[in-house]
Amino acid sequence: MAEKVIILGGGPAGFTAAIYAARAGLEPLLIEGISGGGQLMTTTDVDNFPGFAKGIQGPELVQAMREQVTRLGTRIVTADVGGAVLGKRPLELTGDGKNYFCDSLIIATGASARWLGLPSELALRGKGVSACATCDGFFFKNHDVVVIGGGDTAVEEATYLARIVKSVTVIHRRDKLRASNAMQQRAFSNNKISFVWDSVVSEIKDVSAGRVTEVEIKNLKTGDLSKKKCNGVFIAIGHMPNTSIFKGQLELDKNGYIITKKGSTATSVEGVFAAGDVSDPVYRQAVTAAGTGCMAALDVCRFLGI
Repeated sequence: MAEKVIILGGGPAGFTAAIYAARAGLEPLLIEGISGGGQLMTTTDVDNFPGFAKGIQGPELVQAMREQVTRLGTRIVTADVGGAVLGKRPLELTGDGKNYFCDSLIIATGASARWLGLPSELALRGKGVSACATCDGFFFKNHDVVVIGGGDTAVEEATYLARIVKSVTVIHRRDKLRASNAMQQRAFSNNKISFVWDSVVSEIKDVSAGRVTEVEIKNLKTGDLSKKKCNGVFIAIGHMPNTSIFKGQLELDKNGYIITKKGSTATSVEGVFAAGDVSDPVYRQAVTAAGTGCMAALDVCRFLGI
């Protein structure tokens, strides 16, 4: 028997959609991945989600959301969905050897930040290493930070951080930025932002201290190594929307984000909706994801005639 609605993803978008769907009597089934919770699970202090005057840890916020949706009647299944058939009714998902059928689907699978792949980067994630300046920049007020990358995201992050921190050093593997000319000029004219060209970060220290103290920089042309003292490292080399199983079935933009209809969360397939970072290459915040999760649930209600 097909579910009225399946919500795919266990982050702020998915959980908010589940709250609204459950309260509408849809008895939603939420399928979260093995590593559920999205990017909040690697975020230590969350100070920009309304309602928490003293802040809250990312995993704590996820757990509170999970408890809320289950109290309201949402059923949660933990499974990695590896396949989808959206061209027939009912809609079908496949995960961990099981098939799930539904009349409507909310995709809230999020986007994953691209990382450098350094062991020290992983060890210090949430302890000075971040992929979101607007999420974590506040914690580095009057400190020196490094931004890694050369595209629009990197320059935007650097410009944002320059309002808060003592200094920003942008490290880019090429000799010129890929960001738009307007964004480049904004960064070049900011005396708090400096650049290290033709270089990569080869190491982040200090894992033994449990916090970021400096980065090791390798010049790709000369091979020379240098060090830069800093308290924060912001990785800004892009995000990857988690949409691989929907390629060829849903309309995606050139970067793989799900395209939704103007003023709606509806996708190119009737009865399929998208919420959160999976369809948002611009804002990528927990609170905006939650907002679109609400929208998606309301759109499902209209689609089902409820």
